[in-house]
Amino acid sequence: MDSFSYFSYSVNEALHLSEEEQYNLTEIIKKIDRETSLNIDRKSQSIMIACIELLLNYCDRYYVRQFYTRSNINDGLISRFEQLLQDYFINSDKPIEMGVPSVKYCGKALSLSPSYLSDLLKKETGKSAYDHIHYHLIEKAKNRLLNTNKSVGEIAYSLGFDYSQHFSKTFKLRTGMSPSEYRKLN
Repeated sequence: MDSFSYFSYSVNEALHLSEEEQYNLTEIIKKIDRETSLNIDRKSQSIMIACIELLLNYCDRYYVRQFYTRSNINDGLISRFEQLLQDYFINSDKPIEMGVPSVKYCGKALSLSPSYLSDLLKKETGKSAYDHIHYHLIEKAKNRLLNTNKSVGEIAYSLGFDYSQHFSKTFKLRTGMSPSEYRKLN
């Protein structure tokens, strides 16, 4: 069930279904319900498993499809997410006060569950919410490394890191070089 992340979404993020799709899923659920009320025989379990599998396959189909059919709505959410990150790192003291933004924080700010936000971004951009957050973080770090004389520790703190070592490790993981090496080469 862990691979069906949409079951943990908020109600407003649930599967968006047409009437026909609702009918299909309802009929499968009715079959499962009927099967549970019958006398159990040697085929009962395999029939219920097949019905549940069919239900999940339809849910997956409708789930993936909704990201394509709702792409205009998704574009707006992605723009709002990008603006949220810009505002977080540029126009506020939030990194110092709250640290590096989490997917949970971003989801809450956009009135989305973290799972839905991550799934939406992954489907639309190929990158998770976590990757987007760290992309913005690293871009801000690069800019500050090149355009200020602040120490690596001061930059790390200004971006929300409690420890400069953690910042340096994250920076190196994302860029292939330490912050100091980046500053020297550029």
